[in-house]
Amino acid sequence: MESSLCSSSGSQNWSSIAVSRRSSGYGLSESPMPKVVGFPHQNRVVSLHVQRSRTAVATKSLGRRKLQRTVAFAPSSPLLFPSPPSASFKTAASQTLAQNDDGDGVSPFHCFACGLQAWIIRLISNLHSVGMVEQQRIDPLTPIEQASIEGSLRPPSSGESTVSITVVGASGDLAKKKIFPALFALFYEGCLPKHFTIFGYARSKMTDEELRNMICGNLSCRISQRESCDDKMKYFLSKCFYHSGQYNSDADFKQLDNKLKMHEKDRLANRLFYLSIPPNIFIDVARCVSHSSASTQGWTRVIVEKPFGRDSESSAELTRGLTQFLTEEQIYRIDHYLGKELVENLSVLRFSNLVFEPLWSRQYIRNVQFLFSEDFGTEGRGGYFDNYGIIRDIMQNHLLQMLALFAMEPPVTLDAEDVRNEKVKVLRSMRKLHLEDTVLGQYKCQMRGNVRIPGYTEDKTVPSNSITPTFAAAALFIDNARWDGVPFLMKAGKALHNRRTEIRVQFRHVPGNLYKWSFGADLDQATNELVIRVQPDESIYLKINNKIPGLGMRLDRSNLNLQFANRYSEEIPDAYERLLLDAIEGERRLFIRSDELDAAWAIFTPLLKELETRKVAPELYPYGSRGPIGAYYLAAKYNMRWGDMNLEARS
Repeated sequence: MESSLCSSSGSQNWSSIAVSRRSSGYGLSESPMPKVVGFPHQNRVVSLHVQRSRTAVATKSLGRRKLQRTVAFAPSSPLLFPSPPSASFKTAASQTLAQNDDGDGVSPFHCFACGLQAWIIRLISNLHSVGMVEQQRIDPLTPIEQASIEGSLRPPSSGESTVSITVVGASGDLAKKKIFPALFALFYEGCLPKHFTIFGYARSKMTDEELRNMICGNLSCRISQRESCDDKMKYFLSKCFYHSGQYNSDADFKQLDNKLKMHEKDRLANRLFYLSIPPNIFIDVARCVSHSSASTQGWTRVIVEKPFGRDSESSAELTRGLTQFLTEEQIYRIDHYLGKELVENLSVLRFSNLVFEPLWSRQYIRNVQFLFSEDFGTEGRGGYFDNYGIIRDIMQNHLLQMLALFAMEPPVTLDAEDVRNEKVKVLRSMRKLHLEDTVLGQYKCQMRGNVRIPGYTEDKTVPSNSITPTFAAAALFIDNARWDGVPFLMKAGKALHNRRTEIRVQFRHVPGNLYKWSFGADLDQATNELVIRVQPDESIYLKINNKIPGLGMRLDRSNLNLQFANRYSEEIPDAYERLLLDAIEGERRLFIRSDELDAAWAIFTPLLKELETRKVAPELYPYGSRGPIGAYYLAAKYNMRWGDMNLEARS
């Protein structure tokens, strides 16, 4: 056993083992590293040295899909135990132990070291037998990963870079009304790179000029026009092109790849794909992008629009399908409400103002309300909505994302992973939602003068017997130290009395309030309330009590109001502008991570399953009203009232 790991004589016999940073063990130290290329969705692999009797075993996490991947190791540094220890090796170890037991003069430490080595050999052998020791990678690289490696080793001939943006589903309403106008707004503001190309991709037959004519009617310049709007628009449209193809055709996406290369020339090519398509074809497009249209030198990113499934199972299946062809770091799940100005301002308001953060807990906050209302119904567009309903369309994503941002603990930094880690903690702390904490509604016809406004089931695109809710109210709870017992109420509906999205924070009553006689028996009129109006008329205002001027002692409620339109002359950018810019720059803070999506669906899936099983009929409410009566009883159940019922909310 002169050459065994426990030998203390001779030259230093180093062996190299590839282990994860997370699983690095005792006695490991980093050496000058050979070139190692890892992938973002897996733990980085580093080359580490193991000296003498000190070793570590890198176990394979049961949840990982693939083995750790490395591209290059030092040529003279083989893996430690690349295969299970041979029988002769284990026999030699046993003989060494036997010699030590016979008292051959070996030091006690030497005996201990050899005994430790034998134990490690047995451990490794056992782990090999159950398949838990991480082997050198044998699974093939995906095309995107192969392109990433080749691109990292082969620099472009030109020092310049370019961004190619492909809108998949370019003929749809979202692309025409939101995505292309947002891209033009970024170009107008000088936020796009110097070299860029925009391609529309859809099944419809269309020429480049027809695409430009289709989108130009929705383009508009900023209020403060610094340059000729017509000139900027003309140049932008000259950078827009179209390619027709099937969403599941590798050949069509290869043709798209050839067209992109013609415009990219010899520059470093980065590519962004926006999937403005139904979720049932996400995976087909991801496969085609990965196999046929991925950048061979720069980055490739894919923006995925909601809905991300219908429940926990379908969402997990969609994630598994996408990650067969894309890494998690390449997938940008977009929720455009996270890009709205007031939602972005939420963490600034809380974490940069000392007056709010100490109050942000169950000690001072009585309840928090997330309100969403639209003053129009489906009106001919009910086909999509009837498949999902208001819970999946609004509550599970838009309102829940705002709740997570509102309730999260202060992150370590503003880096994307730190912020999203805190959001996931909040979502995992929330109780599952059930029917007893929910009210459902569906709007019916209403007469306005001599005009009859049809109800939801009278829409020709909706089945006449549909029980899909167009209104929902729910009470949610976060079981952690900060928010224990505080109701978080959500209310979302179509065809209501106004169009508004708000966050309302109702504070507790003042203990022993000296002026409670001025408000009568209704102490709710004396509570402070912080209102964050997300849309329209973006504003933040705080309701306070104050004395009305005069000789008497009369109290009044007033608003300390910050209206963004009055305070700032700049036009508030559209949410899609911010999110598209973040995707181009690789900023992931406002996009949804896969575990965050899983935690969000886990809250609502029990309720959705219950509704489908029991076929619960929603309560009817008139078009243009404040919603079903049951919503008032839900609020009363928790000794509160909806904030938008107050007179101040009607203004």
